[in-house]
Amino acid sequence: MQTTNEALRSLGQIPNLQVSAGVPLAPHTRFGLGGPADIYVETADVAAFVKAVAAARASGLRYTVLGGGTNVVVADEGFRGIVLKFTANSIRREGNLVTADAGAELQQVIDFAIGHGLGGIETLAGIPGSLGAAVYGNAGAYGHSISEVVRQVLFFDGACIRTIDNAQCEFEYRGSIFKRRKLWTIFSASLELSPADPAALRRTADEIIAIRNAKFPPTMKCAGSIFKNLLLAELPPAVAAQVPEKVVREGKVPAAYFLEQVGAKGRSVGDIHVAEDHANLIYNGGAGTTRDLCALIAELKARVRERFGLELEEEIQYVG
Repeated sequence: MQTTNEALRSLGQIPNLQVSAGVPLAPHTRFGLGGPADIYVETADVAAFVKAVAAARASGLRYTVLGGGTNVVVADEGFRGIVLKFTANSIRREGNLVTADAGAELQQVIDFAIGHGLGGIETLAGIPGSLGAAVYGNAGAYGHSISEVVRQVLFFDGACIRTIDNAQCEFEYRGSIFKRRKLWTIFSASLELSPADPAALRRTADEIIAIRNAKFPPTMKCAGSIFKNLLLAELPPAVAAQVPEKVVREGKVPAAYFLEQVGAKGRSVGDIHVAEDHANLIYNGGAGTTRDLCALIAELKARVRERFGLELEEEIQYVG
């Protein structure tokens, strides 16, 4: 196994890589939590990224791939090893097909599509993060998910660069094959969209952004909803019978409903808080720690487990 300095030298010899030591990861996440990475590597070059992965493996050190950081929680101690990030962000169009690099902001892709009179992703407006992260977690809102429009994805599986189609992505609610194979790295995705009136698409997107910003202000240090919603059909019959029909949306019961029943709103640990008006929103007041966040999440899960016998599942991903 190489030392950190040896790995730094090895990675530094690869063209088109930005390689740094001891980089704080908190600024790379929306929560603003977490310590430094021993080695932090960025590149917008596919070939350089592939070489960086090979060098990381050869070093014997731990390594992980970081996306937009929207749904990521980094340990207070940081990450002992190498953090890799692919940053290419170009967007292009061919007919009804929009192809964007993984590093492009999802909102930029939506705005690009709307500007070209292409619909199908406007209901995802306002969801923070990159296109790669959206595909990784099958981002969705208002009854639609990005999986509905993905035609194919170009990615690196650790051995070679491959392209797979929609079915091979194995999309599921807030998940995909990429979420299960965490060292697969998405380079780009092609979205099959439909012609539509740009003005109508813009109105829809702007209305959704206004609603989302009211719930999750862009300046708030949070990851949006912490826990996944639950499928009504999969709840134990006794629990399902307690759920008011009015809270069920498209066959799903918001995790916030169960959290509200156990008094989650307004609870806090240190400077990590559950919002007063949204039981499934946890935010960092500015001086929070990952340890406090994990303690609050564990407390909320325990309360729901004790009251309903349900195991809430986080949408967030942990690093370190």
